[in-house]
Amino acid sequence: MQVSTLGIDLAKSVFQLHGVDHNGNTVLRKRLSRARFVQFVINLPPCLIGMEACSSSHHFGRLFREHGHQVKLIPPQYVKPYVKTNKTDAADAEAICEAVTRPNMRFVEIKTVEQQAVLTLHIERSLLIRERTAVINSLRAMLAEFGFVIPGGRRQVHQCASDILGDDENGLSPLVRSSAARQLAHIRELDNQLSQVEKELTAWFRSRPDCQRVAQVPGVGLLTATYVVASVGNVQQFGSAKQFAACVGLTPREHSSGGHQKWGTSANGGTAIFASFWFTGRERWQPGFSEPVREPPWLLALMQRKPHNVAVTAQANKTTRILWAMLRRGTEYHPATPA
Repeated sequence: MQVSTLGIDLAKSVFQLHGVDHNGNTVLRKRLSRARFVQFVINLPPCLIGMEACSSSHHFGRLFREHGHQVKLIPPQYVKPYVKTNKTDAADAEAICEAVTRPNMRFVEIKTVEQQAVLTLHIERSLLIRERTAVINSLRAMLAEFGFVIPGGRRQVHQCASDILGDDENGLSPLVRSSAARQLAHIRELDNQLSQVEKELTAWFRSRPDCQRVAQVPGVGLLTATYVVASVGNVQQFGSAKQFAACVGLTPREHSSGGHQKWGTSANGGTAIFASFWFTGRERWQPGFSEPVREPPWLLALMQRKPHNVAVTAQANKTTRILWAMLRRGTEYHPATPA
């Protein structure tokens, strides 16, 4: 049995394998448990392995590369057209095995351990912010039921809630008072955890020269710089700035048929990276933006004839292309000088 191409359908406990030889003939169909899966693949002669870019795929990709295999990760939406008839684990593995050999297939770069570690901090920060927002809304709603309205803004919560709990003569029920105190303590604990996460991101930011170069671009700060460098990794995988912008999702998405063109926006890179670039462009027009920026003539003209969000997307697209050029060429940011 000489396997030249192996398609693997990943799962939590059961892994389906489909292998073909150099002539495209099926020579392997196997279903393995997690305990036997890794050792079986490692013992195979070096071959091309295809997997969907999903949970644990980067871990297995790094592991199999260390043992001489050539590993390629495919976005799941690109595998679906190759699935024949019914969807099963065996059919998915066969589809992956066929898709990985296509000459025009697009692949996902395997992330390093360091990249995934930094992205873990970003995921944790996002979860903590959502949890803190939920607790704050719960505390506001609970106190509002008893006639205590907290003004808008997150900073008002700590002061107003502390004043309400410190007033023993306001008629607040002891049960509500104890519940509000626990929620307020939980909010403060979440604030401390967020501060710790941001300290770790700051330390990694200061240790990476590419992050510091990226942060020179107006509107790009600590969070955007660290997320972009960690999520993109090897920017050489993108042949042009347009490919990078399309991966992020800041290029128009076409859905046309019969000569009728329909355009929209895509978020191919995921919500997080799309939002980081979009808010980077939006932040530059906020009243409290710390860095004075002289907008280029093309953007000023676009703002006059297009809606605000369209201009923001255009600016975010431009920022994406600038970052691609800086990361690919290893250059510093040079602001455009007026003619």
